[in-house]
Amino acid sequence: MQEEQKRRKLNGEEERLPIYSTKFSKDEIDAEGRKPKKKVAVMLGYSGSGYKGMQLNDHEKTIEGDLFGAFVAAGAISKANADDPKKSSLVRCARTDRGVHAAGNIISLKMIIEDPDIVKKINDNLSPQIRVWGIEQTNGAFSAYQLCDSRVYEYLIPTYSFLPPPPESFLGKELVRLAGEADDLLGYEERQSDVRGFWKDTEDRHIQPYLDSLDPNLSTSVRLKLDQPEPEVIQLEQSTKAADTSAAADSIPRPALSEELEGALKKLKNIIVSAKRAYRIHPTRLARVQTVLQQYVGTHNFHNHTIGKVARDPSAKRIIKSFEVAPEPILINDTEWLSLKVHGQSFMMHQIRKMVTLAALIVRCGCHEWRVQDTYGHEKVVVPKAPSLGLLLERPVFDTFNTKLRTKGGEHRGEIGFEKYKQEIAEFKQREIYERIFREEERNDVFHSFFAGLDGARTLDLLYLSSVGLPAAKKDGAAGKGEDVQRLASEDSEDEDVGGNGEEG
Repeated sequence: MQEEQKRRKLNGEEERLPIYSTKFSKDEIDAEGRKPKKKVAVMLGYSGSGYKGMQLNDHEKTIEGDLFGAFVAAGAISKANADDPKKSSLVRCARTDRGVHAAGNIISLKMIIEDPDIVKKINDNLSPQIRVWGIEQTNGAFSAYQLCDSRVYEYLIPTYSFLPPPPESFLGKELVRLAGEADDLLGYEERQSDVRGFWKDTEDRHIQPYLDSLDPNLSTSVRLKLDQPEPEVIQLEQSTKAADTSAAADSIPRPALSEELEGALKKLKNIIVSAKRAYRIHPTRLARVQTVLQQYVGTHNFHNHTIGKVARDPSAKRIIKSFEVAPEPILINDTEWLSLKVHGQSFMMHQIRKMVTLAALIVRCGCHEWRVQDTYGHEKVVVPKAPSLGLLLERPVFDTFNTKLRTKGGEHRGEIGFEKYKQEIAEFKQREIYERIFREEERNDVFHSFFAGLDGARTLDLLYLSSVGLPAAKKDGAAGKGEDVQRLASEDSEDEDVGGNGEEG
């Protein structure tokens, strides 16, 4: 509706409504008349790009905000209820963060569904980024959040994310030093044997030839910047929160770079990224990824994989049913990707993205896979969260509800699921989700920037990933106190999928 419909004078004062609300006049409401409403489950999918997450926000564009507007425009929500979704008892199964996608999600609410073309009419009022797959009538007590058994998420990540840190980076040097200190240098080298020659080959074939082509003075300056990066700047570049990134970056004093040096550094970064994109994961390393992911399966205390929880909080215990990497990588343009799928009863804020980061760090740092178990203990460790770009909700699971429905029967009430929309969803995922993820990574080097930020952070916080383990993150004097990595671990207070008491879903 037009802006004037958002603001109405009541008692001489201007009423400001949320951007998703529409206030109709009494005459408009009376003219529409009353129509029967039914409690329903709405199956939908969406690409989260350009949206501030799933959940309604009074001032920003969200998936639910667009959905609610489309419901009103299609006549599925009456004009009398168009100003407030609470009047329709709207409940989401899973709340997803800004930029996170969903091939399948579900909301429950009361709707007018007598029109046989209601799904088409709703979709006609939506962006192609959001699709309603179908609507199923339920009983009046149905809640998309309360009756969901579990959720399945997928995370797409380039295989180069599992390469070891560059040997000249802070993390790369510390891993080798601490492996020697722990008398584990041979073990460390064995765990990294399948990628042993990557960085030397990149140096000899790509980096050094480029540096040799530059003026000697410029080449020296570029080499110095390469070997001694500015970790704060690198970490800020990895942030998926663009507005905050620019603001925070402006607050950090940086030495001015000449246009020539800045151009040379940019070209060198592109050379390094291209070399990383050409990497193809070895079966041994792929098997290590699966071995690490397997450490998450079962009931564990994930207090280190979220924010705002301590080890003694019983709500930090979560059940992971499975966590698997697809056996065949996906090759898109010049970049190889892995698909990771996690099936859990429910997830806490940032949990999935932190689980992915820890798994990647363990593999790329040549760490023992059982280091995952150390994060379940009472000690606090820093686990940064991976970019939201690769995360998507594949589907919520309603097996218990559907089993009871089949047992009891129920006229006009179908099972809650996505099987009948399988073909449509597959096409949508490829077009609106996968292709967007691939394009954004290719355009912005999201995963390169994220892991380069961790590699360059002069902090003890990540040294628990070394052969020494947790004690290495507590030693005095080796580096700074890790405020930058702490920021990576806690910035961006939104979550992947939160409902009710701060859970993801």
